[in-house]
Amino acid sequence: MAQVVIRSLNKKFDEVHAVKDVNLEIRDQEFMVLVGPSGCGKTTTLRMVAGLESITSGRILIDDKVVNELPPMDRDIAMVFQNYALYPHMSVYDNMAFGLKMRKFERSEINQRVRDAADILGIQEYLKRKPRQLSGGQRQRVALGRAIVRHPQVFLFDEPLSNLDAKLRVQMRVELKKLHTRLGTTAIYVTHDQVEAMTLGDRVVVMKDGWVQQVGEPLELYNQPANRFVAGFIGSPAMNFATVRVEQANGTLWAGAEGMHIKVPEAISGRVEPYAGREVEIGIRPEDLRVANGADPAEFSFDAQVEVVERLGSETLLDVAVGARTMVAAVEPAVPARVHDRLRLALNPERLHFFDAETEVAL
Repeated sequence: MAQVVIRSLNKKFDEVHAVKDVNLEIRDQEFMVLVGPSGCGKTTTLRMVAGLESITSGRILIDDKVVNELPPMDRDIAMVFQNYALYPHMSVYDNMAFGLKMRKFERSEINQRVRDAADILGIQEYLKRKPRQLSGGQRQRVALGRAIVRHPQVFLFDEPLSNLDAKLRVQMRVELKKLHTRLGTTAIYVTHDQVEAMTLGDRVVVMKDGWVQQVGEPLELYNQPANRFVAGFIGSPAMNFATVRVEQANGTLWAGAEGMHIKVPEAISGRVEPYAGREVEIGIRPEDLRVANGADPAEFSFDAQVEVVERLGSETLLDVAVGARTMVAAVEPAVPARVHDRLRLALNPERLHFFDAETEVAL
């Protein structure tokens, strides 16, 4: 097992600066997930750790050893790719054993490691089959098995579930989490799926345009996003945003916009007060909105008109018009809302987020 330390890591492709001054510490036995939109630099970062991509500047240490100049085979890592990369003419057994054979392991040791990995992954009955005889989920297990037999210090996963259907992805997420708990190996996992990142990661790294935006535990990113990008990227459905003007009246701060006039909660008023007379962005998660009742205070509610109703069984998503903007509210499934209905929505003031309109940093 090993700690992975990344210091001031940069990668340039000619004029394109793909990874910008990344600093990370992946702890021993930690499952770290890199997440972000396409082109954010997450896969390039992973490939530099693997030794598949050269480093423009910076250092990578695995188990306190600088590996910048080491070839991939000498870094004691194992990588699982998006496309499985199985040899079609080889059996499952031979695919899993190939790397060990190339490293001149004894036949008995190879057999033991392959059998152990197959037992962990539940693919014992498929060892004699060819990859074409397997389903997508079974092929992914074989790819995992090929990595497991290496007994590496670090596992690297490059969007390994993206080729699977939605149901199988959920199943394989659970299997991966169980596998990590059982093996206790340090793992770095790349995905563009924030749900995957939240469910798998001990900690999550959110990236955008080559920069690390925030590093933290899943609920930390959800509850205390560092900026507007993280707030909008983490959470499903995505956070609602609105540009409001902060005004002070009789010692009370208000955030106002067309169709919305909300009191700034006292817990955050000290941070919002310097913005009096200026515009800020507020963020409200759909799950923090509900249909108001008579007991809800007017200063934390507003009128809306229903435009779309999505009944999902466990909840109902309402796309509503609030002034000139559209918001999404996740409400109880029993709410009898219909298109064109006018209703009043109440928000949870303790879950209201404020962002600087220019820097987008959380207040």
